[in-house]
Amino acid sequence: MTDYEWFAGIQVVILVAIGGFLGANARFGVGLVSPGLSGTFVANVTGSFVLGFVVYEAMYTDYLTDRSRLLVSTGFLSSYTTYSTFAYQTVTVEPLVGLINVAASYSCGFAGVVLGRWVALRIRGGSRE
Repeated sequence: MTDYEWFAGIQVVILVAIGGFLGANARFGVGLVSPGLSGTFVANVTGSFVLGFVVYEAMYTDYLTDRSRLLVSTGFLSSYTTYSTFAYQTVTVEPLVGLINVAASYSCGFAGVVLGRWVALRIRGGSRE
C-alpha cells in the first residue's frame, strides 16, 4: 500500500466519521423536538428520502462526488436513521400502536425513497431512461 492509498483510506474514514457525528446530532435534535415514536418516524422517513435522492442522483445526474455520497449515506444517514430504536419502541407500545407504527414507517419510508428518486429525476431534467 502506497502512502497515497493509505491517506486516501484515512480520508474516507474521516468523512464517514464527520457524517456520523453530524447525523447523530441531527437525530438528537429531532428527538428533542419530537420525542418517542414520532421522532423516530420523522428521522427514518426523512432519512429514506435523502438516501433515495443520493442513490438515484448517482444514477441519473452524478453531480455529487463519491466522497460526498459517503459522507451523506454511510456517515450521516447511518447515525441519523435508527432502525434499532424503531424496533425497540415498536415492541414497547400497545400491539395496535406497534402495528400502525410498522405499517406507517415502512410505507412512508418506501414513499420517501420514491420521492427522493423523483427529485433526482427532476434535477436531471427528464424521466428515467
